[in-house]
Amino acid sequence: FAQHPGGGGPGAPRAARYHPDVSPWAALADPADPRSWADLRALVGDGGTAPLAGVLEPPEGWETVGAVPGVQLVDTALRAEAAPEAVALGPADVPEMLALIALTQPGPFLPRTVELGTYLGIRHRGRLVAMAGERLRPPGWTEISAVCTHPAHRGRGLATRLVRAVAAGIRERGETPFLHTAAANTAAIRLYESIGFTLRRRPSFMAVRAPGGRGNTTAKFS
Repeated sequence: FAQHPGGGGPGAPRAARYHPDVSPWAALADPADPRSWADLRALVGDGGTAPLAGVLEPPEGWETVGAVPGVQLVDTALRAEAAPEAVALGPADVPEMLALIALTQPGPFLPRTVELGTYLGIRHRGRLVAMAGERLRPPGWTEISAVCTHPAHRGRGLATRLVRAVAAGIRERGETPFLHTAAANTAAIRLYESIGFTLRRRPSFMAVRAPGGRGNTTAKFS
């Protein structure tokens, strides 16, 4: 929250969130401060839901509707390099990007998520079959996110090439790449560690529902 007050979207003194069509994530200035939760409730509305990182337990009246143990990995030995076959993706590509996300389920990707940073893709016979891009950007760092490959094109190293290409752009800005995944996704963790990422911490991801109203019943994590 301190790094991105306002979260790129609606903000309150002690809570922030992205615009709902950019990212579902919200943040609290201080999870131990009831005023932060009051500000978050004002942002999401009665019964509204939002995923948070690093919150162990919501206060009385709030409901936990989902929780996922995660891992955060940082680039320590990644061979960052351009991928000649990769193409830049933008707003015109969003329908294809959303379709690939729906098929592979790497985490939330919404109609305006592409605005958060550089997104690269690989096409096969004109069809988007793999992609990766940038999301969170605290000072000095950039998160790599939405890494996915069509099931029919896995095993060819497409995701690895895209991660290296996105990382190359991040490094050119003098920033360090990092990424998140679920702790249970051991295959992804092994892949990322094999190409030069190192485990940094184990954050908790939690979706909470505000008191009052019915709100949404589901929330997705990255």
